[in-house]
Amino acid sequence: MAKKPESGQEMWGGRFAAKPDEVMEAINASIDVDQRLAEEDIRGSKAHVEMLADRGIVTESDRDTILQGLEIIAEEIRSGAFPFRKDLEDIHMNVEARLKHHVGEPAGRLHTARSRNDQVATDFRLWVREALNTRIAQTEELMLALLEQAGAHADTVMPGFTHLQTAQPVTFGHHLMAYVEMFSRDRSRFSDARDRLNESPLGAAALAGTGFDIDRHQTAEKLGFSAPMGNSLDAVSARDFAVEAVSACSICAMHLSRLAEEIVIWASAQFHFLRLSDAWSTGSSIMPQKRNPDAAELVRAKTGRIYGALQALLTVLKGLPLAYSKDMQEDKELTFMAFDALDLCLAAMAGMVSSWTVDKDAMRQAAAHGFSTATDLADYLVRELGLPFRDAHHVTGATVKLAEDKGCDLVDLSLDDLQSIEPRLTDAVYSVLSVEASVGSRQSYGGTAPVRVREQIDRWKELLK
Repeated sequence: MAKKPESGQEMWGGRFAAKPDEVMEAINASIDVDQRLAEEDIRGSKAHVEMLADRGIVTESDRDTILQGLEIIAEEIRSGAFPFRKDLEDIHMNVEARLKHHVGEPAGRLHTARSRNDQVATDFRLWVREALNTRIAQTEELMLALLEQAGAHADTVMPGFTHLQTAQPVTFGHHLMAYVEMFSRDRSRFSDARDRLNESPLGAAALAGTGFDIDRHQTAEKLGFSAPMGNSLDAVSARDFAVEAVSACSICAMHLSRLAEEIVIWASAQFHFLRLSDAWSTGSSIMPQKRNPDAAELVRAKTGRIYGALQALLTVLKGLPLAYSKDMQEDKELTFMAFDALDLCLAAMAGMVSSWTVDKDAMRQAAAHGFSTATDLADYLVRELGLPFRDAHHVTGATVKLAEDKGCDLVDLSLDDLQSIEPRLTDAVYSVLSVEASVGSRQSYGGTAPVRVREQIDRWKELLK
């Protein structure tokens, strides 16, 4: 038996005679971050050693001993008793060293036909896959919360905006259903990313594969992957799965931020469209009347954290030659940060949406301001009087100017006022000038008419069953 070196790096003392500098140890260690991969690391190791035994590469006795040791370690980690050591760099070496502590010499056989390179790639894919599954479920929960509110407000009239200027009346339910559509696409992106990453790197070894007679299809199936990755270089070096996942997080965060911004506006005293529950509001340290939409503001802010993670991840990876480089150590913290932030944002948004109180009167009053039915008047002129739309647009513009000069809304203009601009108008025109009539008339598929809104709500409830 070879004599253990009296000094040197514990796990590779045969090559190195001296211990690393303290700064080198600090910059090289990742255990503070990648200990989150402990469950995945143990799961991958179990699958690997079972395959090694099935192929006759290790004995069944060693397999059983290693499996027992890994289970002890798993329980130590769950209970908080595991002694994480920074000098052992990462979760993989920590687990391997602890396994040796528990079971002795058989522990060294676990690393047969495996490298840390394919090991970390496998662990990371397993973690991201589960994180994507969780975000899919969270996104569905938010969609269901929005559907519930949309159903309650399918005929609640509010102003629709372009350029944040009053444009046309819509219903609050219709507005919320727009976000249901957005988050459905986020859910789809999470699902697509999960399906694309679902190939196993395990067995690619350091970069070139292994000379041992392993069965990569067995370990892939054991770990829930659809297949082993087809190129060993790609298996250990690819991180586009993380980039894609964080990109999907970023797009979802953008949608959350847009909704958060609207909540901040709607909850303001100037709009007063809704009131956040006490659970999702804070007060002021000096102004007792204040109800601050802090949760919405933080959702809006954390979007920047997620965007930053994506940009940093792309920058880390952009110049790396094949196959593995230590730069890739930085990919996990960035990915964890993005998913953690999105986790909070999705949960907070679902909480806010589920518990807010809507001021229907304030929405209705706002919808009637700003000449929001002007387009309805133009459409009426085209439909009933046969005016070309451009001419109708001109007549409507002149009518809006008259109402503006008089300080009233279109519906408040007298028939004489209206006929002074277009003599052929009759009392019938007033049937299109109310916000309710405007909303009710928008019955094209996907439109804001309450019947169409409820149609979409029913469709999505069925899709989410």
